[in-house]
Amino acid sequence: MGNRNRPLTRRTVLAISAGGFSFTSSSAQEKPHLRVGGNYSRQFEDWLTRQAEGYWNQREKEIAGLDAAGIQKRQEFVRKTMLDLIGGLPEQKTPLNPKVTGGFTRENYRVENIIFESQPGFHVTGNLYIPITGHGPYPAVLGVAGHSTNGKASSTYQSAFIELAKRGFVVFAIDPPGQGERLEYFVSSIDRSVVGVGVPEHNMAGLQCLLTGHTFARYEIWDGIRAFDYLLTRPEVDPNRLAVAGNSGGGTQAAYLGVFEPRLAAVVSSCYMTRWRELWSGPGPQDAEQIFPRFIEKGLDFSDFMLADPTRPFLMTTAIQDFFPIDGARLTFRQSQRLFDLLGGGEKAGYFEYDDTHGWSRPRREAAYRWLGKWLQQSETDGKESIFQTEEESLLYATETGQLSTSISSETVRSLNQKYLSQRTPTRKALTTDLIQQAIGLKQLPEKPESLLFRREIHNSHWIEKTELFTEDRVKIPATLLVPGRLEETAKAVLFTTSFDKSADPDIQELVEAGHIVLVVDPRGIGESYQMPDRSGYTQAYQLSARAMLLGRNLVEIQTADLLAASRFLLARPECKNRPLTLYAKGETAPAALFAASLTDSIHELILERSILSYRSVVDADIHYHLERTVIPGILHSLDLPDVMKALKQKLILVSPVHPNGTPLLSSEARRVLKNYEITFTNVTRGEGWRLKSTLKNLFF
Repeated sequence: MGNRNRPLTRRTVLAISAGGFSFTSSSAQEKPHLRVGGNYSRQFEDWLTRQAEGYWNQREKEIAGLDAAGIQKRQEFVRKTMLDLIGGLPEQKTPLNPKVTGGFTRENYRVENIIFESQPGFHVTGNLYIPITGHGPYPAVLGVAGHSTNGKASSTYQSAFIELAKRGFVVFAIDPPGQGERLEYFVSSIDRSVVGVGVPEHNMAGLQCLLTGHTFARYEIWDGIRAFDYLLTRPEVDPNRLAVAGNSGGGTQAAYLGVFEPRLAAVVSSCYMTRWRELWSGPGPQDAEQIFPRFIEKGLDFSDFMLADPTRPFLMTTAIQDFFPIDGARLTFRQSQRLFDLLGGGEKAGYFEYDDTHGWSRPRREAAYRWLGKWLQQSETDGKESIFQTEEESLLYATETGQLSTSISSETVRSLNQKYLSQRTPTRKALTTDLIQQAIGLKQLPEKPESLLFRREIHNSHWIEKTELFTEDRVKIPATLLVPGRLEETAKAVLFTTSFDKSADPDIQELVEAGHIVLVVDPRGIGESYQMPDRSGYTQAYQLSARAMLLGRNLVEIQTADLLAASRFLLARPECKNRPLTLYAKGETAPAALFAASLTDSIHELILERSILSYRSVVDADIHYHLERTVIPGILHSLDLPDVMKALKQKLILVSPVHPNGTPLLSSEARRVLKNYEITFTNVTRGEGWRLKSTLKNLFF
């Protein structure tokens, strides 16, 4: 590489080295290109897929080998494992405190508008449809709504509930959290949710739940269980003929209740059931209640929702053009039917498909009527839906205003999750490397990685090397090394990583111009190792994080390993011998950088810019943004970021830390967040547009 103590010239070098990489130069005015240029995002996703395929293949072998005794053993495994994965259920059933707030009567049925508490202060809004013809007690169906803005009052869902009531079923239709009358981020002044109904609300609270070891599904499942408790208080209901039916998000809830509710006599799940292999490679992971951390790692798949009780009738209704892949649905049904057959109940595995798009369309509703009539009324009908008018939404309000938040004081998923954490925050122990590794899920500390250099450039008076580092299973990440032409004794080695655009970051060039050696690295899931476009309405950041969690991993742990490997690579460079190493991380890379610094003595100082300061602050936040890649399921059972800061041996510098919603923390606010931890740190406020030299003058200049 020549004499690094001699300044480089601006002459153009047009030569190809013996190693096969190009060697070029650029003018002083031209900004250096920091992108290495490989398809690192694809490599990372392919690696995640290979991990998933290993679990799927192992599961297929196990399922194929099941006999009747093995099925029973797997049932127990499914119920126990899923209970653990959702974070458990509340330990006791508290008073429901039901209230009938209104109602009306139609030709063959009447409706009561009802509010009950599934947990203390956590109100559920519902409509109870009661037949007024025939003789009770009647079979009862819990109607669980999919992702509709108006929840149970959606005309599509009303159509199913009214028809079932006309056919002699009691139907209890409830709103899930984040929909209908239960919007948790509703602002009356703008008359809407500030984050968006359904998926956005679920994901907002769902990511907060993951930090405490819970899932959003836990709250939906418990609402359903308590709704059945309410139904059993009604004299109109036959306790031996209970069913659940729903579509999309409601089909999800129905499948879950098939696992967790032993009182069910039948299940109808519409537009949800598929297979993870097809869903993974198609639209990808969906919203928060459909992500159980470690689900795939534990060998679970959609057919396990049916397998949890193969003696109970379970109907899958599907759409050929659904984004829940139809091929996966067909394969899941075939597998489930074989297992039901082994127990002598193959007819209890039901399947219906129709060539249309996602939704509880009339053909699928009619299939549900036939199924529920067969198993709960012992009647065979064509299921043809009658013609009727659905109700004006306001008639179905159980609350006075149409929203719990503006009618009565109610807990939310977010507030219950906060209370859970406050009641269970453990006494913090002195952290060790082993405890930190265990908390984030890091399997082992990486060694110096292999590398592949394929391009050298001269830019002004700087030397640039574009390199690929081989990480876990030889997945490559991009690394760009910038070395000043003249190295002074005071030069530092800086490992630089950012979740923002590295190519637009002037700090990198400013550090090199100040005489420091800089390695810019994109750990997996960041920068070039991250694909920007959204998929089916979900950000790539969210889906990458969800994929990792389904496999028992998390992006913070993965990025921590990559940063440790990159630090070892940098320190092994001859230019960095005996030089102090600074790790400088911005944005979403900051938690991984903090953990990396805590796991090695090689890092001399740590700079975190525009970072959150604690996971507890995320749980307590009203709203958070762009933190999907920072989530570690259950981390708050073990530690929080300030615990790690306190244990650091390195110098810690916090530059303009932020609230979970991305707005800057004042210095006084930052100190308040960290005041109970006795942390030694330097807090620096960086004004908008400030150069690095103005911000960290005494550190690098």
